[in-house]
Amino acid sequence: MTDLLALISRHGYILVAAVVFAESIGLPVPAALALVAAGAAVAAHVLRAPVLLPLALAAMVLGDCLLFLAGKYSGWALLGFLCKVSANPETCILRSAESFYKRGRMTLVIAKFIPGVNTMGPPLAGSMKMPFRQFLRFDTAGAALYVLAYFGLGYLGRNFLKAIGQTFQSAGHTVEEVLLIAVAGYIAYRIWLLRKNRIYRVVPRIQVQELVQKLASEEAGRILVVDVRSHGYYNAEAARIKGSIRIEPNNLEEELKRLPRDKDVYLYCT
Repeated sequence: MTDLLALISRHGYILVAAVVFAESIGLPVPAALALVAAGAAVAAHVLRAPVLLPLALAAMVLGDCLLFLAGKYSGWALLGFLCKVSANPETCILRSAESFYKRGRMTLVIAKFIPGVNTMGPPLAGSMKMPFRQFLRFDTAGAALYVLAYFGLGYLGRNFLKAIGQTFQSAGHTVEEVLLIAVAGYIAYRIWLLRKNRIYRVVPRIQVQELVQKLASEEAGRILVVDVRSHGYYNAEAARIKGSIRIEPNNLEEELKRLPRDKDVYLYCT
């Protein structure tokens, strides 16, 4: 923290804005930590809050808007790319969609505080065809809440953070060993997740043309096509394959009761 505070003191507003922007577009950088250090720098009269806060907010909203537009025009392909670091990409996307399904547009207000949803929120909103003005309103509120929360933490706890920094410096090698153990534990946890979820990476699939042929044959009577697209929450009028039914994947426990037991079920999503 002491080193970060010194770096922010030298390079000031541009560094904070760059870190916040980088995190908002999905890069693994600590925006929260930078904002806490920036708050401490303002308390020490190194930086000025009237300049820092609008700049940090603008950087975060700009990054979110870029992801929103990318999600709008690339669909869920971008979401899949952002989820590649997850042990199970499909679950990663579904978890974010579930948050939208349960909380609606208010998800954008709290998304920054939810690991896994913070980066996914803007492109998910774009893929769901949320109006841009509506997105901008909710996203700006969420970004302001996030920036003010961590900035305020640094501003009010400057002396406490300084003491922590001095403690870390005096601890020396002990801190390094703890960090190495933590990193090793995290890597082991990720390997365990990958092994646990590898079965879900093999999903039986059928080509579109093959299903069309089945629907045109005598088999059609025992085939049920099911639309499981999560973005139906925002786009209830979305077109579906003729003869298919719609179920909400975030409410599977109830939806599965509707499916007949005597038919072959084919699912399609975004």
